[in-house]
Amino acid sequence: MASSKKLSTDEVEALIGGLADEEAAGVDLQRSDVRPVSLGLDDLSVLGDYYALRMINERFCRLCRSVFLPMLRSQPKLSAFPPEIKKFSDYKSEKNDFMSFTISKVESLKGTQLLALDPEMVSALTSSYYGGSVVKSLRNVEGEFTATEHRIIEMVTVGMNEALAAAWADLIDLSFDVILREENVQQTTFSDDDETVIICGFMLQFPDNSSSRFDVLYPLQMLKPIASQLRTRLHTDTGDLDLTWKQKLEQAVLNVPVTLTAELARPKISFGRLTQVRKDEVLPIMIGDGVEVRIQGRQIFRADLGSASNRAAVELKKRTKRDGEQG
Repeated sequence: MASSKKLSTDEVEALIGGLADEEAAGVDLQRSDVRPVSLGLDDLSVLGDYYALRMINERFCRLCRSVFLPMLRSQPKLSAFPPEIKKFSDYKSEKNDFMSFTISKVESLKGTQLLALDPEMVSALTSSYYGGSVVKSLRNVEGEFTATEHRIIEMVTVGMNEALAAAWADLIDLSFDVILREENVQQTTFSDDDETVIICGFMLQFPDNSSSRFDVLYPLQMLKPIASQLRTRLHTDTGDLDLTWKQKLEQAVLNVPVTLTAELARPKISFGRLTQVRKDEVLPIMIGDGVEVRIQGRQIFRADLGSASNRAAVELKKRTKRDGEQG
């Protein structure tokens, strides 16, 4: 049962005074601590949490395995790092001067894209592709890539661009056309030093458990027109490459050769008569109303015997029912 006792005037004033003291103590902000914020105007957050870009990178990892498989002769392991945003000058300062840089034109977005490969990675892929038993770098000094390494770089970057186009296909149709290859990070013409770029890093693990990193760079300004699409989480995972694989599988199955036999008759003859058969002798046979058409030894159709274009032919009339088949 609740108490019916009421608070006295002194008790009420004490409670009100205590609340006022706590409120005054809690509000102790200086005007200098308040700073204005412009929502939506910060370049570093224009793409939100990059969810779509993360999904594209994960899909690229799956598709790009086929690029390295012929070189490593084993199923490679690829993983993606979270996208980073930096000034291009900061990115260059973190890299060695000698690397492989491939600049590709992105016509749909009126911009460019950069593939950055580590020289040790190029050397290891070259060694493995041309018969090396152990995947390891053969490079001891920095300088310039050999003609053989240039060929590997071309093969890898073309394959990467195709995988990137397929990975982006669910969001937007893009094409990556190589326009320039460079080997010095300080001389690359991909972007101005003060321009902001998005860095998508990937880790390739070799069969001997060593690993190497390569990067895909996009100018932030190039991706701004599709910023709303990159923020959305509604994307399918059905790329054109999967459809192409299904089509190739179907075509391979349909191209499997099978033996088709048209059985005209099954005449019976005694063994004694068979021993008396001589060269050029004619054995009469009785052809029934139809011809059995067999595929791989199994009767599939009934047909009529005839001719077409001065050649013997059969006209398929009906499909033979198999055991247990209805209709």
